Amino acid sequence: MAESLSGETHPIVPGFFPDPTICRVGDDYYLANSSFEYFPGAPIFHSRDLVTWTQIGNILTSRTQFRRGSQGPSTGIYGSTLRYRDDRFWFITTNISDFHAGQVIVHAEDPAGPWSDPVFVAEATGIDPDLCWDEDGTCYLTWHVLDFTTGGQGIRQAPINPETGRFLEPDYPIWQGSGMSMAEGPHLYRIGDYWYMMLAEGGTERGHCVTVARGSSPRGPFGSCPQNPILTHRSSDHVVQNVGHADLVQTTAGEWAAVYLGVRPRGSTPGFHVLGRETFLAGVNWTDGWPTFDESRFDIPQADTRFSDDFTEDLNPRWVVPDGEPAAVIERDAGGGVRFHSTDDVLCARVRDFDWHTDAEVEKAGSVGLRLDDRHWYHVQLCDGIVRAVIQIGDLRHELGGFATQEQYVTLCVETAAPRTPPVPFGHAGPDDIVMSVVCEHGTTELARLDGRYLSTEVAAGFTGRMLTVGAPSPDGRILRVTYRPLPA
Repeated sequence: MAESLSGETHPIVPGFFPDPTICRVGDDYYLANSSFEYFPGAPIFHSRDLVTWTQIGNILTSRTQFRRGSQGPSTGIYGSTLRYRDDRFWFITTNISDFHAGQVIVHAEDPAGPWSDPVFVAEATGIDPDLCWDEDGTCYLTWHVLDFTTGGQGIRQAPINPETGRFLEPDYPIWQGSGMSMAEGPHLYRIGDYWYMMLAEGGTERGHCVTVARGSSPRGPFGSCPQNPILTHRSSDHVVQNVGHADLVQTTAGEWAAVYLGVRPRGSTPGFHVLGRETFLAGVNWTDGWPTFDESRFDIPQADTRFSDDFTEDLNPRWVVPDGEPAAVIERDAGGGVRFHSTDDVLCARVRDFDWHTDAEVEKAGSVGLRLDDRHWYHVQLCDGIVRAVIQIGDLRHELGGFATQEQYVTLCVETAAPRTPPVPFGHAGPDDIVMSVVCEHGTTELARLDGRYLSTEVAAGFTGRMLTVGAPSPDGRILRVTYRPLPA
């Protein structure tokens, strides 16, 4: 039986799965996340118990739904809302890469897809859109107004036709938060006698928190909760930091719960988070008509994150591509495995654990590595009979190690290890070391052992997390199999 862990310290969806949004239909729960520059976009999960989740697909699987536009790290799909209404699932999000098209709405009868062609809400420019319906069936869009010249400009709302994306009347300001910076991530709910507006405030870094207000109408006015913020770990030594961006759901038992994002930093000050912003679960109680978070209510089973993929079946939804499409990057080989159309392309999967090992069986040429963004990555490769480690840190690219081999088939390996250096002030310990090696007929050869700090958000910036990468530095190369497994802590 899998070990159960405290929900206060362990995510329900580990790895780079931020900005969670949730809904329930009967006995089934569905959860979606933002995905930034990676396509397909917006991974979606299913659960029957709130603590064990299985990815059933990605919502945005066509470039009509997720238009490319501007490219680069931390562009693409931002915060979203997933809801069920009138026998349909509705999903609304922001595509920063196609920012001036406005918010994007798709719907589906089956959450595993296919999802509809998109509707664009051109009148709503900003991020973090929410959809909520009143008793009369009026749909309200609430979002954070933002542009990249002025910055954030507050929370606004408008009744909308979600089928067309057209406003039913001009938008208007609504609750602007409790007074902290960066009031965003709105979610609107009708619960009991009140309408509740929940926000993320303080920025998505160490000051992140959840605030709430209530009123008698979906349009407000809203009165701020006297206990705001109702969830935060700021200025604490809690192992989970940056908590916020929550979404509520009523359970099958009639109780309430919330999903929210958090990070688990490690290493010396200021602490380095490498898995990205992860999805956590808390119970919700009601005191004097206000929600309060019970972070330790749920026991979380240890997620099974192992996989081994020889690419003989349809591409698993774990595999995504930064600023591209899998169909344009790889093709299946008749003899098994995959080949890459371009030496610049990579196929990516999210890292789900702190301690892990991955290897790739390659023929003639191939690479396996670790990526935070296009300017911060490490990989080990076989090309033209030479095995070498290659790293990119900012503007610096460098080759490490390397030796010649006559073998056509080798296994390239990347794994984490405890940092060998002590913490500051007398050392420079990061969250981990990254070890790259190769397995040939003569045994295992370590090519490089590198500081993991450079593949952390605190160094590279942005909103994403570590991704495994596989590719081929030569068109002759073939990836036969990729295996990932967690290591004992």
